[in-house]
Amino acid sequence: MRTAVIAFLFSVVGLLALAAPAAGQEIRHGKVARLDLEQLSITIAVDGDKDENFRLQERMQVLDVPRDGDLAARFERAGVKAGTALFFRADPNSDLLNAVRVGEARGGRAQGGPGNREAPPDAARRVTPSTKDLKPLTELGRGKYQGFEGGLYPNGANERPAVHEAAGQKLVAQVRPLDVDGKPSDAGKIVLLSIGMSNTSQLSQGFELALRQAEGLSPTFQFLNGAQGGMTAAAIKDPDDGGRGTQYWRVIDERLQSSGLSRAQVQAVWIKQADAGPSQGFPRYAETLRDELRKIVHVIHDRFPNCKLAYLSSRTYGGFATTRLNPEPYAYESGFSVKWLIEEQLQGSAELNFDPDKGPVRAPWLSWGPYLWAEGTTPRTADGFAYAPEDFSSDGTHHSQQGIRKGGEQLLKFFQNDSTTKPWVLGK
Repeated sequence: MRTAVIAFLFSVVGLLALAAPAAGQEIRHGKVARLDLEQLSITIAVDGDKDENFRLQERMQVLDVPRDGDLAARFERAGVKAGTALFFRADPNSDLLNAVRVGEARGGRAQGGPGNREAPPDAARRVTPSTKDLKPLTELGRGKYQGFEGGLYPNGANERPAVHEAAGQKLVAQVRPLDVDGKPSDAGKIVLLSIGMSNTSQLSQGFELALRQAEGLSPTFQFLNGAQGGMTAAAIKDPDDGGRGTQYWRVIDERLQSSGLSRAQVQAVWIKQADAGPSQGFPRYAETLRDELRKIVHVIHDRFPNCKLAYLSSRTYGGFATTRLNPEPYAYESGFSVKWLIEEQLQGSAELNFDPDKGPVRAPWLSWGPYLWAEGTTPRTADGFAYAPEDFSSDGTHHSQQGIRKGGEQLLKFFQNDSTTKPWVLGK
């Protein structure tokens, strides 16, 4: 209750800050023409015809989202990207932007001061079409979505092919506790690392909560949340870009070090990734995400020399979304990105080879992790899993505490029971 009150007060204070600016600071409206978060710059097409350039501040106000996380994460949550309509307030004596709020102008240009305040956008309005005709991949089977077969694996199957299962078991037999130098040690650790953006970080937090309450876990197993707000697939695919990719992987190194761990102890990863504001349509965006995921597993192979196993999940349900950050059907279609990537490895792609007997190793062994998509409140046939509006925050994309716990429970269920994870998570 206290958290909700604080969040409400913060929203009110932020709204007043934008609606009642200091003298000379008018509220203006426009659309984002260009956005460069690495350089902290933004170009806004004011009144639809005049481009103006502004500098961003890391701790500037982004109304309607919590003030935690970096600016990129808060922009992602708010849905600020190229093409986004927003209200903004700038320093009258410089090009510094002080506050933004996503929303369409109604009845003309928005000015500061009484009587000129624009009504807030309808936060309850969904931006996605009905998803009633979408079937979870696990239920689609040999059926097709826009010409592409369902199932998590080839031929509409939801179980790993026997050959791939056997290959995974062979690698599992090599997973053992390692010290910080990567040498076998009874006092060492087997680290599972999560990779992804803000939603992944939220579910990782839920997983951590579930692990603290779980019984029978191996004392050598350790999970580390490596996901970070705003760090999409496009942002992290190159650790040497000198920008956000470099930042993302550096933060992971820092988190490992602060936990007394090292890269050498990471032997498995869980990946849940996407890009903000997809607009390419299907299958183009799904193919783009697949290609970005391929680059990410290459990075994982290169940075974590003992990582043998990688588990991937698609996005959770996006049908309650009130922004275009990652709505349906893109959330659903991200499942095909994962499916197609794994199928490339099953088909023997040299780029995804994990077997040293078949050539240079370029990636860990790939598998589906927990399949997290369900059609809103419609229970899945196999396990009854579903989502409620209360599982999400006001943007319909990020999770509430209830949704965080629900996602964490799904992760725990998978890693406690899968044949390739149970031996090292439970130690048996």
